Amino acid sequence: MPELVKLYIRNVVAGFVIAAAFVAVLLWFNVMNLWYLVTHSDAGLLAVFLLWFMNGIVFAGVQFAWVIMSMAEKTDGDDGKGGTPAVQEFLPVPVRPDERKRRFGVRRG
Repeated sequence: MPELVKLYIRNVVAGFVIAAAFVAVLLWFNVMNLWYLVTHSDAGLLAVFLLWFMNGIVFAGVQFAWVIMSMAEKTDGDDGKGGTPAVQEFLPVPVRPDERKRRFGVRRG
């Protein structure tokens, strides 16, 4: 099996484990009275399964994206701050009122 597929499967499993822990914490702390709703409803198990599954999809995607993006190689000039250089300073540009009206097609009159 290719290494990328193995990496994907490992991260999907990790994402679903994180989602299971997340749903367990939601139920344990009774967030928004979720424990009561789940235990006193006929569709409570289905609701917990769907909550786990949907969160698992999200967490698995985030986990895989995080691992892939952390694999980037650093170049010689890389300082670890990111790719796009930041603007050093912002300078105001004076605009006369009549220029602004002319620029946006507003006529005085």
